[in-house]
Amino acid sequence: MSTFAENDRSPSTSSRSVSALNLIGETWVEGRGNTNRDIHNPAYTAELVATVREASAEQVDDACAAAARAFPGWRNTPAPDRAHVLFKFRELLEKNFSDIAHSIVRENGKLLSEARGSLRRGLDVVDFACGVPSQMMGQTLADVSRNVDCLTFREPMGVVVGIPPFNFPALIPLWMMSVAVACGNTFILKPAEKAPVTGTRLVEMFADAGLPPGVVGVVQGSKAVSERLITNPHAQTISFVGTSAVAESVYSISAAHGKRIQAHGGAKNHLLILPDADLASVLPDLIGSCFGSAGQRCLAGSVLIVVGDRTRQDSVVDAFIRAAGDLKLGDGLDETATLCPVVNPVEEKRIRAAIERGVEEGARLCLDGRSQTVSHKPRGCFIGPTIFDDVTPEMFVGREEIFGPVVSVMRAPDLDAAITLANRSRYGNTACVFTQSGAAARIFRERIQAGMIGINVGVPAPMGFFPFGGWKNSIYGYFNTQGADAVAFYTRKKVITERWFGAEAPKDGWT
Repeated sequence: MSTFAENDRSPSTSSRSVSALNLIGETWVEGRGNTNRDIHNPAYTAELVATVREASAEQVDDACAAAARAFPGWRNTPAPDRAHVLFKFRELLEKNFSDIAHSIVRENGKLLSEARGSLRRGLDVVDFACGVPSQMMGQTLADVSRNVDCLTFREPMGVVVGIPPFNFPALIPLWMMSVAVACGNTFILKPAEKAPVTGTRLVEMFADAGLPPGVVGVVQGSKAVSERLITNPHAQTISFVGTSAVAESVYSISAAHGKRIQAHGGAKNHLLILPDADLASVLPDLIGSCFGSAGQRCLAGSVLIVVGDRTRQDSVVDAFIRAAGDLKLGDGLDETATLCPVVNPVEEKRIRAAIERGVEEGARLCLDGRSQTVSHKPRGCFIGPTIFDDVTPEMFVGREEIFGPVVSVMRAPDLDAAITLANRSRYGNTACVFTQSGAAARIFRERIQAGMIGINVGVPAPMGFFPFGGWKNSIYGYFNTQGADAVAFYTRKKVITERWFGAEAPKDGWT
């Protein structure tokens, strides 16, 4: 049975809606929970993309039990054989690359170029996972004492639960499932309730790549389903990405039930523009960082700190406002569009309320995107680029993650004051500096309190073989994701100290 049941409400295959199903063991089934959800195209909310009925509590438990039953066999599958499945999965991803990218656009709203880029980043992680035989290697040291050797092995954790957010419906599930499964775990995906189609399709392809039944599964749902998964006795490891408030809750519940947990939270990322920065060169990076994916990403720049005297500050702010004003709202499939819609009307309303709060608190609204529309998409979730100036860290728009195309401008006389401003944030995901001074960049690198740093780079997203993770309230739990950190998270070490008596040669020699 396929991942989806088509709803023939339109003669066009590309515009048909589907019913997203659950994968329990080897069977795709409709949810039996009490909640139904409709997913609409963010650019045109009259278009139904998918209908989802949540899994019941019994179905969640069944999925966990199926994954637990599949674990011993998959754990004992040789690492090179697991890698062969990853290579086949990668082949299927490349073969279906265009369809997956269009699925991202249709349910999430991203520009097609952004969807392709995020999927390519996900493939980078799959590339890394394909090298699992070398990543799973342990260490040995002979004769730690006379005739005593010490060895370490990496072993998989067991059943892994992945709970990704809506904003990267392909990239983050690929972060989670490819490394977890490569390391010998079984994996259950709980797709984002706002964008469940793409992640479910990825699991279907992974299963089709040759995985035994139960090694990957899918359950659809929201908070209740997530909590049922987290607290299930079979689930050993939880990987979550979302807001900091939910990440903290997921971390607390998981820890209370003895789970290994990584919970990535929100961000308030600062971009520092020093007086010596080449404004013409860095402006595209600033715009891309702040307004790419309509600001709906945890690496988005949301606070510009312009450094220098007032004249220099004004020139930077004016140029930034002009460049932002040139962005064109549109459907993600419109090749002329440079700013996509936000994911749904609920998020649009929340972002508009945040803008109004910024006005009420006294921030100076220099560019107001609330009135911008797209004439041929009258029912889209569109908000134009919005810029506040004279923002302070105490203001809502200066301290809280808005997760939309909204940027706050702060001003600082020098680098020291700018770093102090940025470090006042309770978040610490990323921070970037734009300068031509190596000395200034080094000071910034050492003093800024963030886990991922950009120097003349507006979106410092590490490649799939480097770790990804923030500091402070941007992460709960010890482990980052991606690269060797991901392998460490999805495995545990076993240390063997061994001695064999009679290792000395017999008096009469070996026979």
